Amino acid sequence: MGMSVGVLDHFNIRTRKLDDTVRFYEDILGLEKGARPDFAFPGAWMYSEGKAVVHLVDISRTEEPQKPDSGVVHHVAFISRGFADMQQRLESRKFKYEARQVPGGELWQIFVDDPNGVMIELNYEAAKEEGVAAAPAETREDVGAR
Repeated sequence: MGMSVGVLDHFNIRTRKLDDTVRFYEDILGLEKGARPDFAFPGAWMYSEGKAVVHLVDISRTEEPQKPDSGVVHHVAFISRGFADMQQRLESRKFKYEARQVPGGELWQIFVDDPNGVMIELNYEAAKEEGVAAAPAETREDVGAR
């Protein structure tokens, strides 16, 4: 058996906005707050399909500065289902987002920022999405826009 890095396990956000961030991942993305080891610092673990995929660390009681965005990491992506439902959820909660399809039309995407400025990319297999005409086509102006 050869060596393998494997698949992404989770990403970690250090935040001064723990409650807002938990609400975003619960109410907007549909993740669930779940079990977390009894660390010496406050935080939360957010679960998707039984897996803790987002780890949150509350830095509000420290001197650590809050980063205004995701730094050199441009975005974090999830394989998702329910493109139309997510659009409706974002619109009903007045969240700004962008939707587009990858050239070729097989993959649709939604981009939305969490309360800390971390860009979240939601990827939908077009063939598995029902009742949706299509996502807007990507344009040359989209390159580097986000």
